[in-house]
Amino acid sequence: MKRICSIYRSSKRNEMYLYVLKSDALERVPESLMAGFGKATHAFDLVLSPERTLAREDIHKVLENLDSQGYHLQMPPAEDDYIQHLPEELLRRNDPM
Repeated sequence: MKRICSIYRSSKRNEMYLYVLKSDALERVPESLMAGFGKATHAFDLVLSPERTLAREDIHKVLENLDSQGYHLQMPPAEDDYIQHLPEELLRRNDPM
């Protein structure tokens, strides 16, 4: 069950992405979601299959959402997750001592 997917970047939120079937483009994405997503900028196309791994998403959930609703929304990481991955040097710079 391979799918050719287009990934779009949100103009409103950093690190928010929308996965859609390339053949459908943004046609199946609800207008209410697009209003919150902002301008969708095409980032890249990707072939998805159950064997593929994704960095921040469960491939099975992405494929399920593409089949059932026509899109998958990848939310930005939680701020706590982001802070945990900051280089130690940046964390020390912001420490008031």
